[in-house]
Amino acid sequence: MTKLNTSKKAKCKRQIVLSCLITSLLSFIFFLFPLYQAVSQTITDNSLPVRGFCIGAPDSGKVDAFVRFIDEELAPRKVNTLILRVDYNYQYESHPELSNKSALSKAEVKKLVDICRKNQIRIIPQVNLLGHQSWASGIGNLLKVYPQFDETPQVKMPEKYVWPNADGLYCKSYCPLHPEVHPIVFAVMDEICDAFETDAFHAGMDEVFYIGDDKCPRCSGRDKAELFAGEVNLIRNHLAQKNRQLWIWGDRLIDGKTTGLGMWEASMNNTHRAVDLVSKDVMICDWHYERPDQTAVYFATKGFNVVTCPWRNPENAVKQTQDMFRYRASVTPQMKDRFQGMLQTIWSGAGQFMDEYYGRKTDAKESVNTQTNCFKAMFSEIEAQSK
Repeated sequence: MTKLNTSKKAKCKRQIVLSCLITSLLSFIFFLFPLYQAVSQTITDNSLPVRGFCIGAPDSGKVDAFVRFIDEELAPRKVNTLILRVDYNYQYESHPELSNKSALSKAEVKKLVDICRKNQIRIIPQVNLLGHQSWASGIGNLLKVYPQFDETPQVKMPEKYVWPNADGLYCKSYCPLHPEVHPIVFAVMDEICDAFETDAFHAGMDEVFYIGDDKCPRCSGRDKAELFAGEVNLIRNHLAQKNRQLWIWGDRLIDGKTTGLGMWEASMNNTHRAVDLVSKDVMICDWHYERPDQTAVYFATKGFNVVTCPWRNPENAVKQTQDMFRYRASVTPQMKDRFQGMLQTIWSGAGQFMDEYYGRKTDAKESVNTQTNCFKAMFSEIEAQSK
């Protein structure tokens, strides 16, 4: 009887010890699992935060075709950001006098919003602000309706545009210090952001050649860097009131002389010092089309989040994509997420690009350096690098 009781006690002790061991092991596993998940994600997550596509908004008759393009071509490539250059191709209610005749309706914009939401694509509308208020021989809607906003009214639009020209005319600018310009610009911004149900807005701000003109009664003698930064920050601050982020092209913040990048992809009129005056939460779209210049590093070290933007050279786009992955893999944790990703730019309307993409209209003179080839090459490289 005593022997039996002793055996039972020993067995009970073994069960208790085993139970304690199992409990301790499970606790240890549960303790380690979150750590394992974090380390595992750090090691295996090679994707880019921004995998973007920028294009002119479709005309009214092309919306359904573009919706299919988003669903069948952008979504399978895991595009997660779509910038649509809308400008005045929308039926604005706040300022209907600015809308194009064949502008998108609210219902058509809703189709674009819905297909992007379905595919978890962040949609960002663009309206060109400050610069690009004209193109070639035509004045844009803002200065056409409100000519008093013109920074250089003395520069007349030519019947036939050529570059270079005696007036240094590339595109007109509005005067950033005109007291009546911002109520109109901000109303347009707010309405287009509401229509696209977005938390971000792209203001363009590239290739600003006319700023702080000597003949402007408001801007003459002003520091051009301060003028540019003032306009960026004013727009940024207005958007921030509704928790919206400002995106801009980065060329005006680069010193064209020091870098050798010149007057198109960088600034030769002293706006580059604005890089130290602009709010650091502005997203910089850093575009280089002829060479894979590595100015993304410059913007990141200045404290900005940045995306690299190719156009039509597939070889450069592949190099730029490889550079972006290399930056993210080689920098400090504090710097890594400033290198946000890639943004393919398409400098035609959606209809024209889809004709090229689907082979309906092709350029007989160029079969390699095309927007379509660049788009496919960039996203193929993103996929390859993400594995």
